[in-house]
Amino acid sequence: MDALAGLLDGPRARGAFLLRMVMEPPWSVRIEDHAPLCLMCVTEGEAWIVPESGAPVLLRPGDMAVARGPDPYTVADAADRAPQARIGPGGTCHTLQGEPLAESMHLGVRTWGNAADGSTTMLIGTYQMQGEVSARLLDALPPLLWLPADAWSCPVSSVLADEIGRDEPGQSVVLDRVLDLLLIGVLRAWFSRPDAAAPSWYRAMGDPVVGRALRLLQDDPAHPWSVASLAAKCGVSRAGLARRFNDLVGEPPMTYLTGWRLTLAADLLRETDATVAAIARQVGYSGSFALSAAFKRVRGISPQQHRRGAVMPGRWQADRGRGRQP
Repeated sequence: MDALAGLLDGPRARGAFLLRMVMEPPWSVRIEDHAPLCLMCVTEGEAWIVPESGAPVLLRPGDMAVARGPDPYTVADAADRAPQARIGPGGTCHTLQGEPLAESMHLGVRTWGNAADGSTTMLIGTYQMQGEVSARLLDALPPLLWLPADAWSCPVSSVLADEIGRDEPGQSVVLDRVLDLLLIGVLRAWFSRPDAAAPSWYRAMGDPVVGRALRLLQDDPAHPWSVASLAAKCGVSRAGLARRFNDLVGEPPMTYLTGWRLTLAADLLRETDATVAAIARQVGYSGSFALSAAFKRVRGISPQQHRRGAVMPGRWQADRGRGRQP
């Protein structure tokens, strides 16, 4: 498995929130839904994305932005526009004074905004649960990723524009898969840039020794690896591998392996009904006690607490009252 394929193997939208937002200036919406990842694409007009920290980004038609949660951000017609509405956890949509907006701004199937013929239209796709996007992928992304229209080309965006307003059986599943493909297309374009700020382990994949070691650990995390056995597979000395790995990746091989095993375990806890013991064996631990001890030491909570914490953050209730998932 190559580095990019391993990184992009995680997106698995399940009942993702997708929306067409139509707005006429002046407008400004504060997003505080704590979702792990949100894709935003302008199809008409312009929109500013203002992160909690960092420079605002202007989106024009065809531009794509990816906001990494849970930090809040603002979407507006002007970078200095004060928020007029707030999107919060639990599907709440209110003015800053607390007045509900879900019904008054409903414009149709998965369509929301302040004017049906507004000059700005955006497509928004939100992954709502942490387990839908691996922690490893989230850690590799900046708080706000931006791709101008001339820096990437992906036909999936036009498919999403066509599908987002449909109200047909199985439509939520179709939209989930389209969102996954769109995210993969965006990230593939972003990581291919010469100035891409890829994580150290990703860059280290190009090293003939460390890259092989990383692939061995990623492809077979359940193997009882040691630095010595890993070095033997890579054809170098134990000390040589440890030094080179630490220099390029920023941590020792076994520390990296522990993090990788726990990342896999965290996703399996939320994506499957497998027991903790079964997951432990799958990722390289002798049993549930060993996994629980490592999980609590590194992540501060038990595997059971992590599994129970897989709650669905709020959604913008464009389809409220229709008895359907957006």
